[in-house]
Amino acid sequence: MAAPRALALLLLAVTSTLVVSEPPASERSALLAFLTATPHERRLGWNSTTSACGWVGVKCDAGNTTVVQVRLPGVGLIGAIPPDTLGRLPNLQVLSLRSNRILGGIPSDVLALPSLRLLFLQNNLLSGQIPPEVSKLGSLERLVLSNNNLSGSIPFTLNNLTSLRALRLDGNRLEGSIPSISIKGLDIFNVSDNNLNGSIPASLSRFPANSFAGNLQLCGSPLPPCKSFFPSPAPAPGLSPSDVPGGAASSSKKRKLSGAAIAGIVVAAVVVGLLLLIAIVLCAVSKRRRAAAGEGPKGTTAAAAAGGAGTRGVPTPGSGEGTGMTSSSKEDMGGGGASGSAAAAAVAAAGCGEGSGFDLEDLLRASAEVLGKGSVGTSYKAVLEEGTTVVVKRLKDVAVARREFDAHMDALGKVEHRNVLPVRAYYFSKDEKLLVYDYLPNGSLSAMLHGSRGSGKTPLDWDARMRSALSAARGLAHLHTQHNLVHGNIKSSNVLLRPDQDAAALSDFCLHPIFAPSSSRPGGGGYRAPEVVDSRRPTAKADVYSLGVLLLELLTGKSPTHASLEGDGTLDLPRWVQSVVREEWTAEVFDVELVRLGGSAEEEMVALLQVAMACVATVPDARPDAPDVVRMIEEIGGGHGRTTTEESEEGVRGTSEEERSRGTPPAAPTP
Repeated sequence: MAAPRALALLLLAVTSTLVVSEPPASERSALLAFLTATPHERRLGWNSTTSACGWVGVKCDAGNTTVVQVRLPGVGLIGAIPPDTLGRLPNLQVLSLRSNRILGGIPSDVLALPSLRLLFLQNNLLSGQIPPEVSKLGSLERLVLSNNNLSGSIPFTLNNLTSLRALRLDGNRLEGSIPSISIKGLDIFNVSDNNLNGSIPASLSRFPANSFAGNLQLCGSPLPPCKSFFPSPAPAPGLSPSDVPGGAASSSKKRKLSGAAIAGIVVAAVVVGLLLLIAIVLCAVSKRRRAAAGEGPKGTTAAAAAGGAGTRGVPTPGSGEGTGMTSSSKEDMGGGGASGSAAAAAVAAAGCGEGSGFDLEDLLRASAEVLGKGSVGTSYKAVLEEGTTVVVKRLKDVAVARREFDAHMDALGKVEHRNVLPVRAYYFSKDEKLLVYDYLPNGSLSAMLHGSRGSGKTPLDWDARMRSALSAARGLAHLHTQHNLVHGNIKSSNVLLRPDQDAAALSDFCLHPIFAPSSSRPGGGGYRAPEVVDSRRPTAKADVYSLGVLLLELLTGKSPTHASLEGDGTLDLPRWVQSVVREEWTAEVFDVELVRLGGSAEEEMVALLQVAMACVATVPDARPDAPDVVRMIEEIGGGHGRTTTEESEEGVRGTSEEERSRGTPPAAPTP
């Protein structure tokens, strides 16, 4: 009898152990909270009377002491992942919610799970950017986000996932270039069917071509090689294709030059030498005359002294002067084949005055990489042989003739202000229209405002946002009052940051007249005033509306170009702010990071909000003028901008031409 009794006691003990082994109550409540807050089409049978380790899709460790897996593929989950639910499963290793209808993004608490190894969220309706916080998942081995509605760029911080073996981002709306991801153990990589552009990094070229298919602007191994966006120069007059290095005839066999050819070459060399000598003499004489008359600073070109100083190299059409492309040299670049092209290039190379910039041959030899695609065209970063870096914007769908294009660029060339980025040079041909700008390595306000969260960078504090707002307003007021020009494309990606914290600059200004009317032309994407129907005819009041949206973007931290703020496409940024303020929830408007970093600036934030709301008034006549906006912002925080508008204008007038041409801001006067 002793043996059976001992066996019974042993079985009772084992059974008691199995019953007691149960995940903590906090994990059970987290799972129930997730299921309760997420509508679902299939009944899962989760209830508090049974062990959580036996619930559908839930798996615990060997001792049933903690939840390690949640797998709910295709169970009809609808809506966003509720925060503070799955993030309370500290030992979760596998999360699979694929093939449902999950909206929104991934909660930050899920991206903080230290043990998460596998994350499967493909075939859902996720939107927004890939959160940079994903880089905190140090144990992650597989990240699959395929076939969603994700947008924005691929974060470089994915390199922090050193254990990653599979990364699938295909079938989304990602844009920009692919970062150089160098993870040794990465075996599966796929970014096909997105809107990516630029060259494929060498670290990822080992993957097959189908990993990159469906991105029309991608190039480089394993896809076809990247082509230079610069048009090839036409051969000099009188040269046949066989005379061009690498031509068919020269590659097949060498030929001896005839006596007539040698004589022609000698004559051409003499002519070019004489032209070069004449150009140098004329420049020297012009310098002496200007020095004797006290005209212009040292190194100022003739075109600059004549009044085109603000553009550095945007010549007066037909003048043949300027530090950048001359009228004849532009023809050479486009293969126009004007007679004397070699001489024209030689004159451009010789330049006039010190620091004469770059010539066309420099630009043709420059290495280039894609910076991004915008509403007016694609921008490239080009590094010249002597080390100068410029931005070349390749315009698309230009609808004006050469004469009108030249006249418009000549007008833009007269703009001179430290809060406006000047056009440095331009080029026009039948097939190509290019604009050249100075390269500002600090990037755009949009990238700093929306690309900083969780990426290790310091978020924009209140002072930085106020300085950017004041810089944009000052640049716009200058365009309106001094040149009677309408910007037409104000948005945070067109506010570029200079090293001087008070000198953010508006770029891509007043380009709308050269394009055909289109609803997708500059000024759209959440910034366009409601009364603007023809994109070629924006007004100064429409500019003020766009500036108001920019101010709201600085205050809320929300991008007007993304999906609506209600998720159903019915509410844009100004209307959302109005609805919140109407309900007296003003504090809910402001960016969480701004509130956290703003300190005692709440009164200034509310005051700037009132300025922004005045700018986005529905009736154009109810909006203030740009100079009034500048005055109101200056009155809100006198210490943010350092200088008043008058001091800013005076500082520009006292700046050397070389500083202005390179985009270097003047030293700010002491307040």
